[in-house]
Formats: sequence, structure tokens, C-alpha cells
Amino acid sequence: MKQFITEGENLPAWAAPISHAVVVDNTCYLSGQLAIGRDGNYVPGTAQEEARHAFQNVAHVLEASGFTLQDMVFVDIAFIDLADLPQVNALFAELFPAGCRPARTIYQAGRLPYDALIKVGGTAVRTARPQA
Repeated sequence: MKQFITEGENLPAWAAPISHAVVVDNTCYLSGQLAIGRDGNYVPGTAQEEARHAFQNVAHVLEASGFTLQDMVFVDIAFIDLADLPQVNALFAELFPAGCRPARTIYQAGRLPYDALIKVGGTAVRTARPQA
């Protein structure tokens, strides 16, 4: 069964005709997220600020899909300038503690929509969680 996540309370408005995510069974495939507000407007900032906003959007999409950041198994990050990697690495370490960090691919892109500095996407897998 497939579930297409196209809207939700905290999700940014899309300008493109795509889904924020597609859930198949216990796997959530996330579209790349930018520093876009709920109104669909780009929110410019430093690379770390844009990455934080993009990861917040990822978290909102995951929540709307029934997942959390802790379910992430793969993260894909596009940079306009790889010189921004140290700042984004600091954020990544904050969001994903040692011992539960997802696999990751990073690359430098020629250009991103809205001339954004960072785009974040990835894959999450929901597994049984121990009861507290």
C-alpha cells in the first residue's frame, strides 16, 4: 500500500506538483526539503540556518507520515558550497546522536530552487520501538 503525503498542518506549501513523501509499507521516501515556510516562501539564511529549517521541514513531513527523525536511515544533502559542510556537520551531530546516525550522501549542486544553499531529503524506516 502506498500513501502520498501532499499536505499537512506544518508542511510547507509546494510550488511543484509532487508529494512531500511517499510511504510504502514501513518505508518513507522523502522529497528534498528546502528552507521553505508554510506559506511557500523561501526563507534565506546562512547554510546552517537553512539546513536547520530544511531539517525542521523533514521532521514535519516525517510526522505527517507517521515517522520521526530517529527513523531516518539515509540522508541526502545537496550544498551550493561544500565549504558549508562543517556548520552542517555540527547540526547533523546535534540532530542525530552518536550510535544512531543515518547513512548520508553529500554533494555540491550547481544550483537549487530559489537559489537556496541547502536541500535535505532521505529515507526513513519505521521499526518496532520498545515500550517505555
